[in-house]
Amino acid sequence: MANNREIEMTSGPLLGKLILFALPLAASSILQQLFNSADTAIVGHYVGKSALAAVGSNAPVINLIINVFLGLSLGANVVVANLIGQGRKDRIPRALHTIILVSLVSGIFLIFFGMVVSEKLLVLANTPENVLPLAVVYLKLYFLGMPFIMVYNFASAVLRSKGNTKVPLYALFASGVTNILLNLLFVIVFHMGVEGVGLATFISNAISALLLVFYLMKQTDEFKFDFRKLCIDGNVLWNMIRIGVPAGVQGMVFSFSNTVILSAINSFGEVASAGSAAALNYEYYSYFVVNAFYQTCVSFTSQNFGAGNMSRCRKIFKLCMICSVVGSGILCVLFVSFKKFFAGIYTDDAGALEFALIRLLHVETLEFMTSSYEITAGALRGMGWSLTPAIITLVCTCFFRMGWILVVFKKIPTFEMLMNVYPASWVLTGTLMISFYLVIFRKMSVKKRPD
Repeated sequence: MANNREIEMTSGPLLGKLILFALPLAASSILQQLFNSADTAIVGHYVGKSALAAVGSNAPVINLIINVFLGLSLGANVVVANLIGQGRKDRIPRALHTIILVSLVSGIFLIFFGMVVSEKLLVLANTPENVLPLAVVYLKLYFLGMPFIMVYNFASAVLRSKGNTKVPLYALFASGVTNILLNLLFVIVFHMGVEGVGLATFISNAISALLLVFYLMKQTDEFKFDFRKLCIDGNVLWNMIRIGVPAGVQGMVFSFSNTVILSAINSFGEVASAGSAAALNYEYYSYFVVNAFYQTCVSFTSQNFGAGNMSRCRKIFKLCMICSVVGSGILCVLFVSFKKFFAGIYTDDAGALEFALIRLLHVETLEFMTSSYEITAGALRGMGWSLTPAIITLVCTCFFRMGWILVVFKKIPTFEMLMNVYPASWVLTGTLMISFYLVIFRKMSVKKRPD
């Protein structure tokens, strides 16, 4: 039964397989965001704009803290996919149990770390004083579920490495439906407000993680999980770190730059924070298509690179780039064309709506451009090159965006000019990332080995 859910990556036509692999990934992310949107919509309509700002303003802070660990899950994907491509399936059981143990340790660490730094980070993000207490409550409840979040993401990475993206989707759907029902119960019936949203999120995260663990325990091949076999394989851990930490740092850099931008957004007041949080949901939807083909590119490239098939790796890159641009571009056109309708789903406050429309026009219109650096970074990481994409992101995103705020935004302190920092940084990052890929691919085609 499991084989029916897996996609053969190293042979046969590519386009259909890439799309079939990516669709559940995109659907998973979109479903997750829909469930998160249910949080913000319920809070925004039944609690108020302060609660909406409290929940919505937490995303950059959460991502800032956990992205390094989520990067490790991408490293896990590459490690296992390479073993499959090389035909070394005998090493997969130790890799699997190392990966799950690392996820558990990471999650437990993040509970304590999050409890200590949550309020400090929200203060640094210039969270409005009337929003801060609610934001701290939600963030601390969110971090209590970190072990479950880590296990789900690492287990999903393992399943992706062998071509299975459907089972994580099923687990997410079950937990997401639970999340919505609990939100309705806790917020509307029990009037628990932000605390209810946080508790519902905690329970739903636990469900998604446990479902994947049970699925792995039922396997009959090298991917069978057994708690008694948890271990640390030094070679597996090192490769996870070598590939995953730079990827996590790249995500953390993005989140840090977004936190800096969030601070600037918050300087416009609670209304701007709420409007920006509402519009941000649609950027997520468009980006999820990009991210789906990014993960697809990583998995397919890893297996084919392990098998030594560089021409197939090149074709994977080209097809993933085209699919990402077209897929995300369609969503961009849809959301911007009907921006008033979509923004109104999350808020009916006139002031917040005005800021939401500005963000949709200036950012969402060009969200498809993130494909230029994301897909390219995925191709590079699939071939073992992970540090350089992180460095390019550090320079072109973090430094550039901070410079924009300190120079351009300071000179023209409008919300529109603040939003323009996103497309400007995408152009710069994408140009350098693609240029580096072209150089490295030629080098790798000769050597056929990672850095």
